[in-house]
Amino acid sequence: MKVILTQDVKGQGKKDQLVEVSDGYARNFLLPRKLAIPADNQAMNELRNKEASRQHKIDTERAAAKAAAEKLDTLKLVFRVGAGADGRLYGSVTSKEIAERLEKEHKITVDKRKISLPEPIKAYGSYDLDVKLYTDVAGKIHLVVTEQ
Repeated sequence: MKVILTQDVKGQGKKDQLVEVSDGYARNFLLPRKLAIPADNQAMNELRNKEASRQHKIDTERAAAKAAAEKLDTLKLVFRVGAGADGRLYGSVTSKEIAERLEKEHKITVDKRKISLPEPIKAYGSYDLDVKLYTDVAGKIHLVVTEQ
């Protein structure tokens, strides 16, 4: 008997997956516990529609991430920071500050954890930082730290 799982079932499959199980297992275990529904025409259509909707959402998010990556590659962020006599900055430039500046000035929302900054920036200079925007989409931020 073909059934569509409504929850993850150990040894059978994941939620929203079409599986072939024995008639007794389906009638006596999966269906009474609402772990699965019979795979009739209506259920199959709903499954196809749900999968198409999920794929459309993934495609739109990937397209938005690619657009953001292209926009990031063209812009340059400039931080003007004060420093002491030895050239070390008062404080540092962190990924949180970079994400806030991107949001405020360029309307690009990037999670601070997605900016690859091994340690906070504590010296003047030019930096290229990688940003992971989606599973297979990455961008670069060109960052310049100068005197105030």
